[in-house]
Amino acid sequence: MPHFYIYMLKEKDFIKVNFEKSATTREQAPPFKLPEVAFAGRSNVGKSSLLNAIFKRKNLVKTSSTPGKTQLINYFNVNDQLYCVDLPGYGYAKIPKSQKIKWQKMIESYFVENSALKMVYLLIDSRHDHLDSDREMLEWLEYIEVQFTLILSKTDKIKKGEIEKRVNFYLKEYPAAQCIPFSTKNNLTLKTIKFDIIRAVDKNKV
Repeated sequence: MPHFYIYMLKEKDFIKVNFEKSATTREQAPPFKLPEVAFAGRSNVGKSSLLNAIFKRKNLVKTSSTPGKTQLINYFNVNDQLYCVDLPGYGYAKIPKSQKIKWQKMIESYFVENSALKMVYLLIDSRHDHLDSDREMLEWLEYIEVQFTLILSKTDKIKKGEIEKRVNFYLKEYPAAQCIPFSTKNNLTLKTIKFDIIRAVDKNKV
C-alpha cells in the first residue's frame, strides 16, 4: 500500500464508507491492508450512534437489541483508505463466563497482533462515575502500550459543569490521552473526533 493513500484522507471521505466484513480473529481480517482505528466501550455506551454519525448514516452500524450479544469485530472501509473497526461491547454482567473469556481472547488478539492499529477510541458513558470495567480496559491498554483517546458519550444527558468535571478527571488520571466529550446533538464534537482520526492516522503513518 503506497504511503500517499494515508496522506489523502479527508473529512469528506467518511461518507464514502461500506461495511466490509465481520471477524473473530486477526486471520479473518480483510486482506486489503489499510491503517485502522478501533472503537471500544461497554455495551450500550453509544458506539453505534457515534459511528453512524461519523459516516452520516442512520443504520449502517447495527445496534443489538440484546446487550452483550454481538461478539464480532466489524470492519468498515472508509474510501479504501482506512478501516474504522467496531469492537464488541464489554461489561455486560449477564453473559456467561465462557463468553467473556472468548471475548477477552478475541480482543487481546486484535490489539496485540495488529501493527495496522493507529488509535483506540474508548467510549465512556459520561453519566456514570469511573466504572471498574472501564478502568480495567484502560489499565490493560496502558500495559500493552496501545495509544488511546477517551470519548465521553451522551454528554447531552448531563450538565455542562458535570462534563467539565468528567473531562478534567480523566485528563488527570490518564495524562497521555485526549478526552473528547461527544453528543449526537453537537456537530462540533463530531467534527473534532473526525479530525482526531485523521491526525492519528497521519501521525502514525506506515
